[in-house]
Amino acid sequence: MYEFSKKVLQKVSFDKALFKKELTKAKKWLKQEESLMLKAWCLANFGHLYADTIMDVYKMA
Repeated sequence: MYEFSKKVLQKVSFDKALFKKELTKAKKWLKQEESLMLKAWCLANFGHLYADTIMDVYKMA
């Protein structure tokens, strides 16, 4: 599921709202360890575009 989530996020990275929606879904589906790995991956790959969005998603309960 982790690898699938990365593929989806790469495909929707052109749209901030869609990226946030898919990241939120992925966070819910993944185990905590995988979710943290995804956060690090997102920040490394999309932090220059969506750092604020990524941090918002991970602040949500």
